[in-house]
Amino acid sequence: MNSVIDYDTIVAMILTMLGQRQPGSSICPSEAARRLAGSNDDWRALMPHIRAVALDLARGGRIRVLQKGREVELTMLKGPYRLARHDP
Repeated sequence: MNSVIDYDTIVAMILTMLGQRQPGSSICPSEAARRLAGSNDDWRALMPHIRAVALDLARGGRIRVLQKGREVELTMLKGPYRLARHDP
């Protein structure tokens, strides 16, 4: 992982982006990667790290992982997914 973009920075970005969304909204992990990459067009290189952190956050109950608008069991996760906050 890029030494400038560490685990805690990725956590902060995901949680900040989710906090800026309306309740019930979600983000694509690539949105966080693009924002972290900034003007550097190498956001794809960040994707494995973004995904790993997102799944850690989901396992810890801090966010939800959605497929087709529904929360998915992480052990059943296949293909594209979105991240959502836990709304009361």
